Amino acid sequence: MSKTAESHPNLRIRNKELDLSTPKVMGILNVTPDSFSDGGEYNHKQTALHRIEEMILQGAEIVDIGGESTRPGSDPVSVDEESSRVLPVLKVAIERFQNIFFSVDTTKYDVARPALEAGAHIINDVSGLQKEPRFSELCAEFNAGYVLMHSQGDPKTMQDKPEYRDVISDITGFLGRQIEILEKKGVVSVFVDPGIGFGKTLQHNLKIISGLHKFTKFGYPVLMGASRKSMIGKILEDRPADGRLAGTLAVHYHSLLNGAKILRVHDVQEASDSIQVFNAIVSAEDR
Repeated sequence: MSKTAESHPNLRIRNKELDLSTPKVMGILNVTPDSFSDGGEYNHKQTALHRIEEMILQGAEIVDIGGESTRPGSDPVSVDEESSRVLPVLKVAIERFQNIFFSVDTTKYDVARPALEAGAHIINDVSGLQKEPRFSELCAEFNAGYVLMHSQGDPKTMQDKPEYRDVISDITGFLGRQIEILEKKGVVSVFVDPGIGFGKTLQHNLKIISGLHKFTKFGYPVLMGASRKSMIGKILEDRPADGRLAGTLAVHYHSLLNGAKILRVHDVQEASDSIQVFNAIVSAEDR
């Protein structure tokens, strides 16, 4: 685990190579009726597929499909319900958009395995192996990517007075332990996500973002997902989700400056534009 931050400029995920020499956009597709920002908008197959196509045209190279809301206070759904939301869209999308990486946002083995069997490339696990330790073996079996996210508690209770001894060291300690497990099982393509808003207060989130460079020490690409989240609303005097775009761009641009390689976003065009500007400025500095 003693890798430099530049150890993985490219990741080989299943039969595809993800070039991370510059940051990439992961577009969010919630096929749910109750996600905090876009619940109900894409829970029909044709509207979901249209949205995937739109995100690809806007610059997304990864599409993350989720069938269970993880907003604070949300209730879990059954395996059958989550599968019925995710798998029909995923199967058609993989066939139709063959140059794109597809990620499935789930904590359930019986959703993840059929998703990988259908051709998904990445499992995005908000529990970081805590709910389903078998994900390490599963991703190794399929040579799939794995998003290792830190969370404290579960979505139903995670915002009930979360506490840390030191938020950065506690999270990096957790991530380091889980990375050792993943590596021992043979997972080679890992994304590190500190988990903004998952069992964190506003001050916890701000400390994570300001110290994001500390998460690059593992040598795996850092994923930042702050898109439209409540922390931005709190900073902006209780701004609703649809008014948090500028705040999201500010958080994500700061994250790019501090080593983030993946931006997980609702607003794909704006994120792609910000990365294009970021790349132009970095190129000018290098000349």
